[in-house]
Amino acid sequence: MIVALLGGATIGWFARAARSSASPGFAGELESERTTVETGERAAEPPSERADVSTTASAADSPPRLHADDIAGALQHAVDQIELAVIIYDAKHVEVHRNRAAMALVGTHAGVIVGGHLDEMLLEHTGTEPVERSVELHGPPRQELVLRSARMVDGGSVAIIDDVSERKRVDAMRTDFVTNISHELKTPVGAIAVLADALDGERDLSTIERMSQRIVDEAHRAVGTIDDLLELSRIEVGGVGSDVVDLGEVVAAAVARGRAVDHAVSVTALNSPEPIQVIADRRQLVSAVGNLVENAVKYSDGGGEVQIRTRIDDRNIEVMVADEGVGIPQRDLYRVFERFYRVDRSRRRETGGTGLGLAIVRHVATNHGGDVIVESAEGEGSTFVLRLPASLVVEDQRGANVTKEDA
Repeated sequence: MIVALLGGATIGWFARAARSSASPGFAGELESERTTVETGERAAEPPSERADVSTTASAADSPPRLHADDIAGALQHAVDQIELAVIIYDAKHVEVHRNRAAMALVGTHAGVIVGGHLDEMLLEHTGTEPVERSVELHGPPRQELVLRSARMVDGGSVAIIDDVSERKRVDAMRTDFVTNISHELKTPVGAIAVLADALDGERDLSTIERMSQRIVDEAHRAVGTIDDLLELSRIEVGGVGSDVVDLGEVVAAAVARGRAVDHAVSVTALNSPEPIQVIADRRQLVSAVGNLVENAVKYSDGGGEVQIRTRIDDRNIEVMVADEGVGIPQRDLYRVFERFYRVDRSRRRETGGTGLGLAIVRHVATNHGGDVIVESAEGEGSTFVLRLPASLVVEDQRGANVTKEDA
């Protein structure tokens, strides 16, 4: 369909070029055909009063005829609005038109590479079959382009450059998501089935008690995964509430959650000297800060310490969670916010997490117009900062909090 449209655009382009040079071509043939038809109609119609009435009715009912230049201009405008990059060549492979998307490639490294491939593809045309080629640009950023060229009926060619990078990324994420969630649910459900089968006919009370407890633990693990998925889905599509939220209360809830995970890890809060109240979604903030603290505790060794700090300035509100745990390798820092991603999969059963906590934190930050950043050194611990815009602070507190912080 696109190639057909662009074929019309090519014809229209050459029609306009032919008209401007006053040479006989498509435009001249169009005018000649129109003159012939009109002359024939007049010759066939006998001179009578009925002919005048018919001609008048026809002129009133028929849409106005479009000039060849108008058609060419409209088609050129339509091609310019296409998000795909489109380049039109004449029969000698000389470029005659580039739409806006293709103009963005001019003068770029990607444009040079694409141009070289298109030159080769134009020479490969031996018939009417289009030529297609995939090109990977290693970036940064990494891109995957699909190039297509087709021969037009007038001897010219049209090339289409389609950036499929985002589609590939989304498809990969969707595939990974299905694979991961299947694994995360299959593991505990499978364990429950095995344990239940082992209990069948068992008479030893201590064995029954031990296996029953493991069944309960695996059931809680499956429920935790489902709860986190529902929470993530709700955060992604549910919008943002407009509650008046005290950050001190959010941090207190996160501290209690962290201490419940492992009593051997010290969890302390160093709040801002003045209360910080923001207009935000209470449930989302509690979930985000709680996930940061829980994650820090799970990846800390016994006797370690996790600290939560809050601060505010004239631009941002920050909730910082720092631990002295295992840390994150540099190569994994940019991926820790992906769903189900785990830096150390050998610790999966030990920590008991679902791999969704940091994805939830990222979405909460985005929903509130903020972001989340991480700094980490392997073996030395990690620091996560949930950063929100200061514009969320309750109006009558904003000036007082900033002044106190600066002091």
